[in-house]
Amino acid sequence: MIQKSVTAKILVWCVAAMLLSLAAFMVVSVLAAKQIAPYYINVNALQRDDAILSYNSGGPAALGEYLGRLQRYFPVPYFLTDARGIDLVNGANRADLLAMAGRKYQPGPNIVIVTRSSDRQYYFIVVVPQQSIWNFLPFYLLVPLAVCLLAWLLAVNVATPLRRMARVVERFGQGDLTVRVRSSQRDEIGGVARAFDSMADRIEILLTAERRLLQDISHELRSPLTRIGFAAALTKTAEDREAAAERLNKEISRLTELVNGLLQMTRVEGDLLNRIMQEVSLPELVRLVIQDCELEAKVRGCELALELHSSPQLFGDYELLRRAVENIVRNAIYYTTAESMVTVTLESTAGAARISVRDRGPGVPDDALPKLFQPFFRVDAARSSSTGGVGLGLAIAKRAVAMHGGSISAQNVHPGLLVCIELPTPNVEMT
Repeated sequence: MIQKSVTAKILVWCVAAMLLSLAAFMVVSVLAAKQIAPYYINVNALQRDDAILSYNSGGPAALGEYLGRLQRYFPVPYFLTDARGIDLVNGANRADLLAMAGRKYQPGPNIVIVTRSSDRQYYFIVVVPQQSIWNFLPFYLLVPLAVCLLAWLLAVNVATPLRRMARVVERFGQGDLTVRVRSSQRDEIGGVARAFDSMADRIEILLTAERRLLQDISHELRSPLTRIGFAAALTKTAEDREAAAERLNKEISRLTELVNGLLQMTRVEGDLLNRIMQEVSLPELVRLVIQDCELEAKVRGCELALELHSSPQLFGDYELLRRAVENIVRNAIYYTTAESMVTVTLESTAGAARISVRDRGPGVPDDALPKLFQPFFRVDAARSSSTGGVGLGLAIAKRAVAMHGGSISAQNVHPGLLVCIELPTPNVEMT
């Protein structure tokens, strides 16, 4: 199959349009010349009458002066003859010119135009250069050259970004997910390029999340699957089968929690199109999280305290933000000491809202603080998988906050761990 070039197609169409326009122009020129011809005849009749008047009033001298003046304005030969063709200025015989004017087709470079007086005594002769439409062909050729040049510039301007876009799409299809067109054009081609970049961003996020999910699953499912296998074997051989079954159910619950956490984290990172953006009241959001977590706090023998120092609003995904705050609060409930308090504080700074969650637990080693928000990271000393966590809560919170342009951090406050979320709030209402 022959590949058709956009440049060639634009050139062909432009040249074809130009040739059709040129042909139409030539036809119009011929028709216009035929329409104007009667006016030329009337002008010649007027010149003839003036020449006869000059001859009758002043003789050959006056006629010669008139014809000379006429030739200065219209530089072609003029003659006035009698009925026999004798030149009334110098007596020359102009019968050959009269004979040429009687022919339908006049050969040679000139055309002889003759008008006869109404009394048939005089002939007015004008010799003009032979004009043909082909005489203007060199001028007409300048038009195709100019059009071809402009068409080529147009074709290059259109085809070059398309070729660049094709190369980018090809590289993207070969697996280079970071390549982008990044066009600055404001026309339709630029719109297509920006649409591709947006699509590529979406695909990169989805594929990256999918790859990370597969890696995380392959890494983290080995241990629980192995334990489930052992627990299943024990249900057949153990003396206390009820205890073995209970252990099997416990391992299945942990596996379910792990899978749900993986899916939740992937959904946070990749579900861009289904995100519902709306006005979010952070005080209301934090209160609802506290209410949802109160029962869990009572079971673990701790209390939740809420301190509101401002009422910030922001535009974002309510569900993602709720998950982020809830994961941090639940994480604090898990690791705080019994009969202690988990404090949740909401305050505003310049252009940002800060949500702080503090527990009264053992904290974490200082060298582990930068790793707290990595998926599946656990601190062996106090935050191990035996407490029920799978190491995804803080990672989910970090990704949800990052989706809103915010940041999350953790620090030891002795006692306990303080986790802070900062979210940009263009319109912050201070109280």
